[in-house]
Amino acid sequence: MTLEEKAGTLAGKVWEYLNATDSANEKEIMKGIKVRRATEFYLAIGWLLREGKLEVFGTEEAPVFKLK
Repeated sequence: MTLEEKAGTLAGKVWEYLNATDSANEKEIMKGIKVRRATEFYLAIGWLLREGKLEVFGTEEAPVFKLK
């Protein structure tokens, strides 16, 4: 699997998780989609942010993510 394919797959999992839970922080999403590495999590978040599908609120140290 290429890095681009992995990013897309993980982004889909994050989208599905947030669609079911409304909003969540990094730890909740990582646990919910069964990802252990923060780099994989942020790869997916970056994908969704670039596509304009996420809202981010909270603080820089403790962001909370929600679908637009």
